Amino acid sequence: MPTLGVIETNGHTTSYLEEGPKDGPLIMFVHGWPELSHSWRHQLPAMARLGFHAVAPDLRGYGGSSKYRDHDAYSQEKVVTDMLGLADGLNAETAVWVGHDWGSPTVWNIASHHPDRCRAVASLCVPYATLEYGVDRVIELVDRRVYPLDEYPVGQWDYQLYYQECFEKAQSAMEANVGNTIKALFRCGNPDAVGKPAVTASIRSSGGWFGGGGEAPDLPLDAEVISTDDLAVYSQALQSSGFFGANSYYMNHEANTIYAKTAVDQGRLAMPVLFMAARYDSVCESVDSALGRPMREQCSDLTEVTVDSGHWMAQECPQEVNDVLETWIAGEVGG
Repeated sequence: MPTLGVIETNGHTTSYLEEGPKDGPLIMFVHGWPELSHSWRHQLPAMARLGFHAVAPDLRGYGGSSKYRDHDAYSQEKVVTDMLGLADGLNAETAVWVGHDWGSPTVWNIASHHPDRCRAVASLCVPYATLEYGVDRVIELVDRRVYPLDEYPVGQWDYQLYYQECFEKAQSAMEANVGNTIKALFRCGNPDAVGKPAVTASIRSSGGWFGGGGEAPDLPLDAEVISTDDLAVYSQALQSSGFFGANSYYMNHEANTIYAKTAVDQGRLAMPVLFMAARYDSVCESVDSALGRPMREQCSDLTEVTVDSGHWMAQECPQEVNDVLETWIAGEVGG
């Protein structure tokens, strides 16, 4: 069972779960929106069994970590500083970094700005050299066969612009009934949705999240992704923290772009890289679109695997994710 730890660096508190030998090589799992260290509950014991010191932090704004009331506190540069501070506190010079969703830009930025701290890097759903460079970069890569320019000018990324235009409204709708919000978001992949516009492409035109109704509908729990106990963990944490911090990750595109452009060696990655694409992820669709193209141009040691999963891959298909990680580590990372 994982244990809870807390580290303070430069006045910032990071809460984390850990499992495995503390003197083992570090593998760090970085969650996305709107998740927690708990999102990696299936991966921590699997990596611990391999002898890793497996660690999953709560990012700033989430769980037991520090919260801030300014949007600019949630820039990628600040999150990267938190993660390196955590690694320092764990006495680890290097780590294998694994990210998902907004955790993916964080691990990509660690790899591109601090390659000396990155033994290898892996991402679920979000390819390299995309979201780190802001929303404009991912809009450039929209699949216009699915999202005609005249109807969907920003494609599936419309929801990211909604935060910038209606931040308080988005926050209010998500906080109106946190349990329902989580149930509405954490759904398994739908093969029938492949090749069709994602709901996120029409957030602004439909009046906001959840059809502009002001709160999430009361959908049945999708037990393929989270259990009743998992729902309670997420609900308690997000009721306590609210969605200000979580949603503020979408409010730093300009600062993130400037930071991404300061990567060493023009952002080229020489270490082992793993990208796990989710076949049924309508938003981060990288199987048939060009979303993965910049990554392929920038990585010299890239392994790509497609998983028959929706966006919440680590929770929907934990065994397959663990198998892919183990195979990649054994074959490409070594040691």
